[in-house]
Amino acid sequence: MTGRSTPEWIGKTPDTAIPPRVKERVLTAYGNKCAISGIPFSPSEKPEFDHIQPLKNGGENRESNLQPLTKFEHKKKTGKDMAIKKKNERVRKKHLGIETKKATIAGGKGSRFKRKVDGTVVLRDAE
Repeated sequence: MTGRSTPEWIGKTPDTAIPPRVKERVLTAYGNKCAISGIPFSPSEKPEFDHIQPLKNGGENRESNLQPLTKFEHKKKTGKDMAIKKKNERVRKKHLGIETKKATIAGGKGSRFKRKVDGTVVLRDAE
């Protein structure tokens, strides 16, 4: 039977810090390289530990959900994760019928007024 000799680390809360022993195991599992770019870590390029499935998007604070990333890759991935979270929130709000109205720009398509080519402003309904 091939099994894991050490039990998987699971944080008690989403805010629980990752212990150094777990960071070491994650680094070893990824060959001491960035999970996305494959750049090896060195004293000048230190790893940042990222949740593969972000906590804010339903991921768990556990060892199997961690990956080492370079600072650059971590920043890029966090941006993508935030975009996904915001889209999910918009879809959820729309589904529940509680989406907020965006501010309208004067003369824009959402405005009651329309600016004609000659520069005059008229009500959209009065065309």
